[in-house]
Amino acid sequence: MQALILAGGEGTRLRPLTSTVPKPVVPLVDRPLISYMLEWLGRHGIDDVIMSCGFLASGVRNVLGDGSAFGMRLRFVEEPEPLGTAGALKFAEQMLDERFLMLNGDVLTDIDLTAQIAQHERTQARATLGLVAVPDPTNYGLVRLDDSARVREFVEKPSSDSIAERPGGDGADASFISAGAYVLEREILDLVPAERTVSIEREVWPLLVGDGLYGFRADAYWLDIGTPERYLQGTFDIIEGNVRTAVAERLGSGYLAVSDEAIIYGRAIPPAVIERGVQVAVDAHVGSLVFLGQDVTVGAGSVVERSVILNGSEIGENCRLSNCIVAAGCRIGAGTRISSGAVLGEGVTVGADNVIANGARLFPGVALGDGALRF
Repeated sequence: MQALILAGGEGTRLRPLTSTVPKPVVPLVDRPLISYMLEWLGRHGIDDVIMSCGFLASGVRNVLGDGSAFGMRLRFVEEPEPLGTAGALKFAEQMLDERFLMLNGDVLTDIDLTAQIAQHERTQARATLGLVAVPDPTNYGLVRLDDSARVREFVEKPSSDSIAERPGGDGADASFISAGAYVLEREILDLVPAERTVSIEREVWPLLVGDGLYGFRADAYWLDIGTPERYLQGTFDIIEGNVRTAVAERLGSGYLAVSDEAIIYGRAIPPAVIERGVQVAVDAHVGSLVFLGQDVTVGAGSVVERSVILNGSEIGENCRLSNCIVAAGCRIGAGTRISSGAVLGEGVTVGADNVIANGARLFPGVALGDGALRF
């Protein structure tokens, strides 16, 4: 079967990580973000994937190649300008089969696509939306179903009071939202006007309510990797095994993957992934919930916990890093504290005795002197 992945966004909410790297190939633990989606599709027998790209498309193609590494055929289509979710679908029309999947490319999930496709066939649907339950749906649009799994209405960003007052159907779908995973029949393309921006959520789904639009309630992990906070949460969930991925095989039952080519004189606390070339000095402490990319160095007496440190970054002595993201090639001086959702872009240099917290974002190439920032 075939899948179309929408991967044309600029990833503005995830900057500065996406300032120099296209969002689909931003590193997430030990592989590009989009690799998790391709591996997930492969587990469900999808062997033909079309990537709908826009921003920095060549960078995505250069990393992923022709799909042979994933056991599938991988092709690319480049939008000349952002066309919206349905516009991107229409732009790829000539490449699409009679039935295919359409997926948002910035999602980490393990939805049972095989079961979703089976329901789609059983109900003879024109479109089947994958749905997941979220604890707080007020930031999303709710999808309400009838007893036969037909979509009966959409509720845009409901208030807490409206959720309590209007449980959907038998109440089972009161907090179900669209997971950005759709099974579609090709005839849906007839509902999409060509050569303009079109939203499938706002302009196509309403036309299908009561006319072949179904929902598939999935009991699955789901996370939109759209912000630094969610990027960190996705990292933690992967290395804790909360979502099914190939990384779990590396971690094993001890939830600790340390390369044979890493040198650890300090302590490494699981769950954690530590890549080749990493050096952790005496009296340093890394973990739990840490990813250290290739050739990262951690100085003596430093503590790194609940953080992502990408390739080649250097952490000086007696630093403390917690709940932060450090992109590739950064330099952090002795005694510096980085915490509370702070993000350092690629190649940032921070001198000694700085304090960076409260969600601060330093963009690629920024250089701070000793004691320059206490935020």
